[in-house]
Amino acid sequence: MDTPNARFRLNVPAGQAPRLVISRLLVVDDEPQIRKTLEVNLRARRYDVDLASTGEEALELAARHHPDVVILDLGLPGIDGIEVVRGLRGWSQVPIVILSVRDREADKVAALDAGADDYVTKPFGMDELLARIRAAIRRSSITDEAPSVATDDFVVDLAAHRVSRTDGRDVSLTPTEWLLVEVLVRNRDRLVTQRQLLQQVWGPAYERETNYLRSYMATIRRKLEPNPSQPRYFRTEPGVGVRFVPGGGPAPKPESPSGAEDPSSP
Repeated sequence: MDTPNARFRLNVPAGQAPRLVISRLLVVDDEPQIRKTLEVNLRARRYDVDLASTGEEALELAARHHPDVVILDLGLPGIDGIEVVRGLRGWSQVPIVILSVRDREADKVAALDAGADDYVTKPFGMDELLARIRAAIRRSSITDEAPSVATDDFVVDLAAHRVSRTDGRDVSLTPTEWLLVEVLVRNRDRLVTQRQLLQQVWGPAYERETNYLRSYMATIRRKLEPNPSQPRYFRTEPGVGVRFVPGGGPAPKPESPSGAEDPSSP
């Protein structure tokens, strides 16, 4: 018979099924073992993870990082999980999955009425929780990702893995250039950090090789930006990451000829 801890074992090899749409999860639980187990399993599936042990910390992290899903225990020190749900619902529609030892119908109803989206009881199976998280992400993003994203100067066809100019001429990208463009386009209008880009494109072992990003982003801008030294679409936030802005708009201050605003930026 399985012990309760056996249900928390990592059961999918790290690095399997790479994720291109980056999702940030906030895990809120006062049990260190649960937090650590969830962090290991979620990071193995290429999620970004924030951890909180109190309701107050959860609300602060949610406001600062805007997670894509919140995994929330009800029995927290300080303000409890129901109050955290109500606090989040005051300003956010982020999916909330309750993960609690409380299995009474009244507790489930109270959490769902407060604004939670799903409820999983402890002890839990990791595969089931991961499936609930994936479903929550699908529902929240069902604001349907367009198969193609158009700018004033080029069109990115995510389904066909093709970039073309507005006159129909194809733009030739290498496989690595395409992966960078795809990650940024799928996360359009959101800042993607240097670390996220490196790990999504080159693999989980890459964290500090920002010279890769500088080189490839400079080439991508030369191929796609009308003025590579003043990029409208692929915007660097110095020392942090890159944001793809499909609407373009006024170009920011000029960047260096390499396409980076400072030596540490892509």
